[in-house]
Amino acid sequence: MTLLERLHLAGMRGVVAVQPMTGGLAALAGIATRRDAPPVFVKGFADPPADDVFVAEAEGLAALRELGGVATPEVILADRDVLVLSVLRERPRSEDFWEQFAHLLARLHLGTTHPRFGWHHDNWLGRRRQVNTWNDDGFAFFAEHRLLRWLDEPRVEAALDAEDRSALERLCDRLPELLPERPACLTHGDLWAQNILATADGAPALIDPAVSYVWAEVDLAHVWSTSPPPEARRMFEVYAELTSLDAGWEARMPVIQLRQHLAVLAQFDDDWGAADQIRAVLAPFRTRS
Repeated sequence: MTLLERLHLAGMRGVVAVQPMTGGLAALAGIATRRDAPPVFVKGFADPPADDVFVAEAEGLAALRELGGVATPEVILADRDVLVLSVLRERPRSEDFWEQFAHLLARLHLGTTHPRFGWHHDNWLGRRRQVNTWNDDGFAFFAEHRLLRWLDEPRVEAALDAEDRSALERLCDRLPELLPERPACLTHGDLWAQNILATADGAPALIDPAVSYVWAEVDLAHVWSTSPPPEARRMFEVYAELTSLDAGWEARMPVIQLRQHLAVLAQFDDDWGAADQIRAVLAPFRTRS
């Protein structure tokens, strides 16, 4: 079923055409032209993994906006088959934009601390369910629900051997030694550069969240490791200043970003080097003779 057909079935009769978009990895997307209203962004899965995917995404956008003060698109429609949002613009190619983004991200993380790790229900990271069962211990939560949970995925089982799996388990056991103790806060959860756009007036705005209360550095690691443009260089310095981040934060990014590499490996035929990056991080935790 095409996106246009899905919109008509959902009751949006004024849509006359949908122009496909590229760039997304998990879903089909496009810009829908309407007869008597502004264009809207629309996306859908060729085969929806569950009934609640887009409802959970809409809830995540609302949480970021209402709890974290983050600009997000307006949700026009969210059901099993289609998500319809107001249209955002491409982000400006400027250092000033990324410094504004640093302030936005710091405000989100500093202003939403929470006593527990998780979310009030599971949601979705791409086409895979994100388990958000509450836990008071951030290390246990991250190990169980953000790292080890991927080991049973068929593509991960095929790519990682028994020693890789054992190395990941040993890394999880040592998380309290590898990472500082940090509070939970509301995180976007899938914060690669493609999910950072702009409002009509050029301010930073976010799309496609997988929200939960977890360490702030989950978001930071994702931006840091997904090739942000050169103009984003100052963003990390500004964020570190605003959040009093210690000087050793960059050394932690590969460990925290393991979660996203495992998620990519689990979902896509082309893992864009994720398996190699996973093995590189796990190398010190492999058994030595």
